Amino acid sequence: MDNPPVKMMDSTLTEMGNHLSDAMKILESGNLEPEPVTERRKLSWKDIPGPLQGDGQDVVSVLQLVQNLMHEDDDKQSHRMQYVGEQGHMALLGHSLAAYISVLDRERFRKLTTRILSDTTLWLCRLFKYENGSAYYHEDDRDGLLKVCRLVINTHYEDYATEGFTVLSSKQPVIYQSAACRPGLGQHLCSQLGLPLSSLCIVPCNTMFGSLHQMDVALLDKLIKDDRESGKIPLLLIANAGTPGAGHTDKLSRLKELCVQDKMWLHVEGVNLATLALGQAAASVAAATKCDSMTLTPGPWLGLPAVPAVTLYRHDDPALSLSAGLTSSQPVEKLRALPLWLSLQYLGHDGIVERIKQATLLVEDELNSPVVVFRFSQDNSASSSGGSVEGNVAEEREILDALNRWLGEQLAQQVPMSGVDVVELEDEGTCVRFNPLMTAAALGTQENDVALLVEKLGEMIPVLSCTLRFRQDFKDEVLQQASLSYIEDLSWPGLGGVRYEPRNTDLDEDKRKKRVERVNGDLLKELKELDTDLNFSVGPEFCEEKNSIFIEMATEDLDVAELVGTIVSLGRHIEESGKLFENMTEVVMRGIQEAELQLQKANEEKLIEEGVLRQIPLVGSMLNWFSPVQASVKGRTFNLAEGSLDSTEPVYSVKAQMTKESSLDSPSTDWIPGKKLFQRHGARSDSISDTSSVGQLDESFRDTAPIQAADEDVAEVPQERPSHAEEETASTDQRVPEGQDTESSDALR
Repeated sequence: MDNPPVKMMDSTLTEMGNHLSDAMKILESGNLEPEPVTERRKLSWKDIPGPLQGDGQDVVSVLQLVQNLMHEDDDKQSHRMQYVGEQGHMALLGHSLAAYISVLDRERFRKLTTRILSDTTLWLCRLFKYENGSAYYHEDDRDGLLKVCRLVINTHYEDYATEGFTVLSSKQPVIYQSAACRPGLGQHLCSQLGLPLSSLCIVPCNTMFGSLHQMDVALLDKLIKDDRESGKIPLLLIANAGTPGAGHTDKLSRLKELCVQDKMWLHVEGVNLATLALGQAAASVAAATKCDSMTLTPGPWLGLPAVPAVTLYRHDDPALSLSAGLTSSQPVEKLRALPLWLSLQYLGHDGIVERIKQATLLVEDELNSPVVVFRFSQDNSASSSGGSVEGNVAEEREILDALNRWLGEQLAQQVPMSGVDVVELEDEGTCVRFNPLMTAAALGTQENDVALLVEKLGEMIPVLSCTLRFRQDFKDEVLQQASLSYIEDLSWPGLGGVRYEPRNTDLDEDKRKKRVERVNGDLLKELKELDTDLNFSVGPEFCEEKNSIFIEMATEDLDVAELVGTIVSLGRHIEESGKLFENMTEVVMRGIQEAELQLQKANEEKLIEEGVLRQIPLVGSMLNWFSPVQASVKGRTFNLAEGSLDSTEPVYSVKAQMTKESSLDSPSTDWIPGKKLFQRHGARSDSISDTSSVGQLDESFRDTAPIQAADEDVAEVPQERPSHAEEETASTDQRVPEGQDTESSDALR
């Protein structure tokens, strides 16, 4: 007869799994119905925290809230959410099941957690060839090493459980770690264990023989002997099977021999431990199976979200393991392994090995290290050329670090599936890292992604080389211009920075700063609107130099002299145009006063010329009817640039008007639409053809302009109206000779 509680639990688990799967698919795909704008604003993160609704909400409403919070900024910037496959859903299901399992009766709960913990530990030990091991599951990947340190302290100091730190004062423990370990790891251990920083010994890496990222074994042996002679107790050694930066593996076999000799605990961690699951692992990594403990991170290796890290260890005393916190009598803590237990069963042994193998195959030298670290640097030809980077070694390294930082960011942006990132190494500086074991499973990186990465890298190397070569040329050109200031910023990945300095130095400091800010702001806008391959910006966010213009990466056909000359011309043009507006009030007031004086003078002259009688309303009209006065009106124009009144006669001359307008046009006549600026002559064939065609049009326009102006000048000359008797003679004298009309038309075409 079937047991009803068992059936109920089975149906509940199935329903829970279905609901969780549906909820995850909805959140990932965003298939919930969109709400009105007012409702979306009500659920905006800007309104949180807010009052808790009294009536509560259904599941769909809560999921709608979560979805809105997840995708609220998608329209502002691009966010790529990690793909969560079926194996990821199993891991997430484990967290929900943990809450459900915790409500079971005590005995059933104990049996289930014991089975989950024992299964997961057995599978991991067999996968990574760690025989007779125990496992500790933890969220913080440093927590396992911390518990191991407590275990080793309890082993070496028998009275530590009762006496505490006092037993450590007589014989101070020492923890050794490589200089290539994770930053801050040793300091975290000392802080949590209550040990002074003097208990931490940083072992340098090799300087003469071997890899620069491997621990110096000979120097470690000497440090251990010195500590023993001074009354200290060597406690534990932290080694790397894949350093965090470059993925190098320490000489684990030699280190294990040294630890056995000095009765020390050997702990190993690193990304290369994942290769232990393969059929053939490198000998240097296979030696990790003999260590006393190791920390594994299966989550990123297998693309599993929210699964714990695992520390495998060997120890014969369960009581000491319990006191150190590696084991627990609380069944709830054993449920940490539940997400991993579900995911490992879903993938299976072959699926786990296949995922790790696919990641290592993305790197050609996968047996040595599945991590690739590279860096752009100047070659000998660049160093010997005139455009090479000058200065001391520190400045050169800072410039190269900036260029490599730009390289890593561009590769990560253009090939996001590759998972490349930027890493800072102590000796090499800023480098770009490709670590497929940590990223490929989650991102789904394939061989075509690696091929695209190599292709993009090949396109960016010439850009970096040209920028490095032209950087000094740009600086030299800017320093030759009195109106420009060169902005030195070694962390800027580009040609450099420049600031236009206005020529008027009579202003006070505040007005001068405002003018500099206005001129350079307008200059930046003008430069951005030019048709060129260069990019201009305000520069780094935390740059000390304000009101500057920074030029980004250069191309091979860049004409540095033309670039600097254009900046000077544009800046001068903007400065001169700005003076018109800055002095507008004063100029206008002075012009109005002068106009009033001239009008008053013109009225006086009119009075003298016409006489007093003509000013009387009735008498003046009679006189003007019998004897009209041929008075000429003199027009005046106000010149805003010079603040003076001029005659209107030149206005009727189109040629003079065109000359006046051309003087206010842009300072360069080479800025032709369709042509890329700042390119050296002959760099591109299309630019030559564009220039020649537009040049012919310009010459044709210059040839026809004088003829048009001449015709218009004749047409605009004022003439007296001829009498009826002279009308026929005038028309005869002004008759156009035969053929002249056709000749003029041909010239205007």
